[in-house]
Amino acid sequence: MNKVLLILVDGMRPDALESCGHPFAEYAISHSAYFGKAKTVMPSVTLPCHMSLFHSVDPDRHGILSNTYVPQVRPVKGICEVLRAADKKCAVFYNWEEIKDLSRPDSLASSAYVSGHIYGYEEANRRVSELAKSYIDSDSPDFVFVYLGLTDAQGHSHGWMSGEYMDSIRQSFDCIETLCRNLPEDYLVIVTADHGGHDRTHGSDSPEDMTIPIIAMNPSIENGRREGGSILDIAPTVCETLGVKADEEWEGKILKTKTFDKRAVLKYNRD
Repeated sequence: MNKVLLILVDGMRPDALESCGHPFAEYAISHSAYFGKAKTVMPSVTLPCHMSLFHSVDPDRHGILSNTYVPQVRPVKGICEVLRAADKKCAVFYNWEEIKDLSRPDSLASSAYVSGHIYGYEEANRRVSELAKSYIDSDSPDFVFVYLGLTDAQGHSHGWMSGEYMDSIRQSFDCIETLCRNLPEDYLVIVTADHGGHDRTHGSDSPEDMTIPIIAMNPSIENGRREGGSILDIAPTVCETLGVKADEEWEGKILKTKTFDKRAVLKYNRD
């Protein structure tokens, strides 16, 4: 286990994940270290949360408080910059354009953007997943980030926990299943969210907005539910997995994912 595939489903609440009924979602929860009550940051808004995920500091440190990017006054290095300095190959695949600002120039080996606004997020989810899967198969990168935006779009349009929102969770797990199928066992798969939501919005400090799931899945990880967890913990966990020292400015901790001798738990085949 020395590579990482990080998949983020925008706006995915843990209770929606656990009740969506998708076979691979159920498989992933039961075959992983599952943090079902992890916390995001305030404001619980997409770009601030992503900046905190990539830079392992709260928004008051990185300075992004809305979905408009501004340069950091006192820059903190992100995952991709730290890994690039260690000669690791990073790639990002996304369908919400603001994601482009999460990494600095020359830190990525590859990236691909498919507009959710132009193609629709359902189609854009499929396309970025296929592009990411193809790149993993051809280049075996060290760190891959895949952003899936349909769930947040459906939450804003129809409401969190609505039928359309739940359908978007299932469609996202169709994409996640595609990404994980025949994935080499040296990849740690992390599936998470940036924030939750309530009614047709998010951004508050309510539990519905602030609680996120974190799935950490690999044959060498002991399965089971874990307590705690924070969006700030993901960057240090990525670096620990790749054998790279976390940046000294980072505030998160390494997620507790007890390991043991390998077992073939990712050999998932849907009937």
